[in-house]
Formats: sequence, structure tokens, C-alpha cells
Amino acid sequence: MTASIRPPLPPRRLALLLILVAALAGAAMFASREAGLRRLDDELQRRLTLTRHAVTAQIERYRYLPDVIAQDARITELLTAGAGGSTEAANRYLRAARDLSGVDELYLLDAAGRTLAASNFAEPGSFVGHNYAFRPYFRQAMTSGAGRYYAVGVTTGVPGYFLASRIGPAGAPLGVAVAKVDMSELSRTWAEAEQDIALADDLGVVFLSGQQEWLYRPLDGLGPDALALIEAEQRYAGLSIAETGPLRDALRGSGLRLAEAGLQPDGWRILAALPLAGVQAQARLMGAVAAMAGLLGAALGVGLWQRRQLTRMRLEQNAMLERRVAERTEALAREIDERRRAQEELSAAHESLVHAAKLAVLGRMSSTIVHEVSQPISALDSTLAAAELHLAAGRDGKAAASIGSARALLVRMQKMVRNLKRFGARQRLEPPEPVDMVAVLTASAEVLAPRLRELGQRLELDLQDGLPPVRGHAIRLEQVATNLILNAAEANAAAGSTAPLQAGLSLGPDMLRLVVADRGPGIGPELQGRIEEPFFTTRLSGEGLGLGLSITRGILDQAGGRLAFQPRPGGGTLAEVELPLYHAQERLAG
Repeated sequence: MTASIRPPLPPRRLALLLILVAALAGAAMFASREAGLRRLDDELQRRLTLTRHAVTAQIERYRYLPDVIAQDARITELLTAGAGGSTEAANRYLRAARDLSGVDELYLLDAAGRTLAASNFAEPGSFVGHNYAFRPYFRQAMTSGAGRYYAVGVTTGVPGYFLASRIGPAGAPLGVAVAKVDMSELSRTWAEAEQDIALADDLGVVFLSGQQEWLYRPLDGLGPDALALIEAEQRYAGLSIAETGPLRDALRGSGLRLAEAGLQPDGWRILAALPLAGVQAQARLMGAVAAMAGLLGAALGVGLWQRRQLTRMRLEQNAMLERRVAERTEALAREIDERRRAQEELSAAHESLVHAAKLAVLGRMSSTIVHEVSQPISALDSTLAAAELHLAAGRDGKAAASIGSARALLVRMQKMVRNLKRFGARQRLEPPEPVDMVAVLTASAEVLAPRLRELGQRLELDLQDGLPPVRGHAIRLEQVATNLILNAAEANAAAGSTAPLQAGLSLGPDMLRLVVADRGPGIGPELQGRIEEPFFTTRLSGEGLGLGLSITRGILDQAGGRLAFQPRPGGGTLAEVELPLYHAQERLAG
């Protein structure tokens, strides 16, 4: 079968590709511009916050001065005495306070608004004798106790921020103390940092800025009422605010991004601007990069499309081969599914085996705990019975001793159960410790004493002084001794022997030997290979679970010891245990 070769790319598809490239470039430009604008807005907000703190700090540095001046005796004396007061002393005090604080000027107004004393009393443009009752800060201070106001000085022509405090009670005010704060340092800082920042008053007139062409221009157009208020207060004396155009209109086509924030309590506005040129350039660059990437992608797509056409022609010429490949692929898919199902079944079987193993370990642990706890429980029962008899007979001392022994048996059972659980779970053991086997045998004999009496047996201990400690764990080695002695006692009882049991310790080369001897029926050859199997027992009474020797063997394996059974001359069995000495193991480890 043959196939005709199609044109490289139809015109409609080519047009669609170009449209997509243009859309990609436009989207990249838009996204880059939006990201840049967000960065500019974040920077503008940071500058607004810093400006707010800077302006507030500049004002708050001197806010206390009017109140401090009002407390001075020279000031209050001048206000109360009038013309008879010491003007000279007040003037010199205000000048000294100005020089020390760094404020622009300090002066004192009487209740009518006339300046009685000023820090610039001996300088050109002195405030002394001028009446400033028309200023809002004077009226605010007289009515509410404090005033704040920014304006251009009508006497000096120097702008500043006026802080005023009333002197005397509200009903009979004596005058007003005023501090004039020079804020031009802020505008110089903005100019040196080349930051487009401005501060506008409550009417929207810019009065502080690092850009000189922004000064004394309204943000928006001013109405007749606002212009009349500025004129009445002489807020910007000597300046034609009405003749300047709105600043927002002038900045609209300047390529600046603007942000504003309010500043209380004066109702001021903070204006900050950043150039948009960098953002726009970055957006154009990203658009160009996106367009180039789109064109490259389109070219690659055209090449791939042409290659696909050639591949389709070959596939059409080899339809039979394709069907065979499809059939083989389907067969492989079925084989993969079968392998996956087999793997899932194998995993499920493995999980079942793990779960069954866990249940088996738990079952063995439970049986072990029952077996090992049954021995001290018997001793505990006898001890508590003795305590009950002692109490009934009034022998409080012996009863207390019996109860103490019972508590000791309970503690020992807790330790034994904890160690049996650890043994059954095959947990990692704690580091071995030196163990005194004389103490171990003595403790085992005490625990088994009631059971031995019940069986009608007697135990003789052959203990030597000065034997070195062995390497292991005391409670586990006590289990070993207890199991062997109890087995020997029950073997004696089963044979009807009244010969005493014997347990002794002897020192060998790098080991300590424990031997337990009985006069029981002995261990026949047919039992030698099974007596240490779990749950194997020769007792016909059904009392034993067949775990004692299995546990004993496990404990000795972990301690590095050895257990062997030998026939005793004259009848019976010798159970021999060899335990490594503690110091010998330390030398080997070193």
C-alpha cells in the first residue's frame, strides 16, 4: 500500500502556530509585568512604612518640650506678672533650651496670642511682639490643651511643625508654649537617597518632599473653601498654591508607580513613587524570550509533524507488521498481569506466614510465663498463709517478716515475667553483668523451699567462699538454677527417694561449674534427644508444660554457658552447667 506525501504544514495550521506564539509572548509579558508591579508595590509599602516611622520619630523627639517649658518658674512668672515679669530671664531660658534640645525655635504666647518671649529674641526675624492668635495651633492649645500644625512661618518664611501646650487651667489659661520643629532634614535625606517621597497636609498640599518640583502643589484640585482656609491661616504665606497644577495630573504620564498611606493625627498623606521603566523593560525582555521559545517550539513541532507523516506512511505500508506487534504486545500485557497477580498472591501468603509466626511466638511466651510464675506463686501462697497464721496468733513481727518475703517474691515474679517476655520475643539483652552464683543458688533455694517441703525433699548446698562472679544476668541464672533443682526434686519424688538433693559450685579454668545431683530414675537413652524440646514432658500428672529445660538451654546459650546431663554413679542424674567467668570474658573482649 502506498500513501501520498502531504504538504509540510497547511496554511491554517501555520497561522494558528503564529497566533499561539504571539499569545505566549503576550502572556509572558503580562505575567512579568504583574510580578514586577507586585515587587514595586511591596517596595512602595516598605518605603511608606519607613517614612511614617521617620516622620513620627522626628516629631515625637520634641513633643515633650512645650510641656517642659510650661513648668519652668521663669515662664509662669512672666505670664502671671505680665509686663512686670522678667522677660530677659525667660528669653535666655528659651534660647538655652533650644540650643540643648536641637529644636528650631521655642517661644511663649500670652492668652491673647502675643509673643512675650522667644529663643530668637536677639536674632533677626525675632518672634517677640508678634501675634499668632490666627494660627490653628494656638486655638487648639487654648481649647483642648495641645495643638499641632505645619505651616510656613509668617515672620521668618521658614516652614516648620508647631507643637503647642496650654499653660494654666482651661477656665483661666495664662498662655501657650510653642516649639517649632524643622523637618527639612527629612526632605534632604529623601533627596540624597534619590527617593520620590512626599508629605501632604490634610488638604492635600505637598509641604515636604525630596523633589523640589513637587513642593507646595496640591495632589488634586483645591476648591474655594480649601483655598480660603489656607489664606485665613496663612498656612503657606508668600506662596501661590492656587496657581500650581495638581501633582497627580503631572505624574500621570511620568512613568512612575504611586502609592499612598495616611498619617495621623494630622490627617496627612504620605506619597511614594518608583519608576516603571525597569518593570516594563523586564516585561519586554520576557516577552521576547517567550516569543523566541515559542518560535523554536513551533519549528520543532513542524519538524515532528513532518516526521510523523513519514512514519505514518511507513506504518501504512507495514500494516501486517503492526498487527503482529499489537498481538505480541497484548500477549506481553497478559503475561505481565499474570506475573503481577502471582506476586500479589505471594506477598499475601508471606504476610500470612509472618502473622502466624507472631501468633506462635505469643502463644509460646504465654505458656512460658504460666510455667515460670507457677513456682514462686506456690512459695508466695505458703508465705502469705504463714503470715495469716502469725497474725491470728498475734505474732506481728513474724507476720511482717512473712509479708516482706511475699513482697520480695512478687518483685521477683515481676522481674521474672519481664525477662521471660524479653526471652520469648528474642529481644536484645542488656550488657552482661557480674553475677554472684552463691547468691543465685541461695535465692533459688529460698523460692523452692515450700515446693520441696511439699514433695518431701531436702536440698543440700555445697557453697564455697570467694568464688569469682560469672558473666550473665542474675534473674536468668536464677531461673536456670530453679529449673534444674525443681526437676531433680520431682525426679527424686517420682522414684520415691528420700536422699537429699545436692547442688554445689566449683571453680574451673575460666569457668564456674554448677552441679545438681538427684537419685531419681535417670534419663534413658531414648529421652536424651527430646528432653530439651519445647512442650515435651515425662510427667504423667499433667502439671508440667515441658518448657523448663528449653528455657534453661536458651538462657545458657545467650550467656555463653553449657548444659549437660550425666548418669550419677549409684543411680540418678547429674545436671552440669558451665558458666564463663566475668573477668575472663572481659580479657577476651579487650
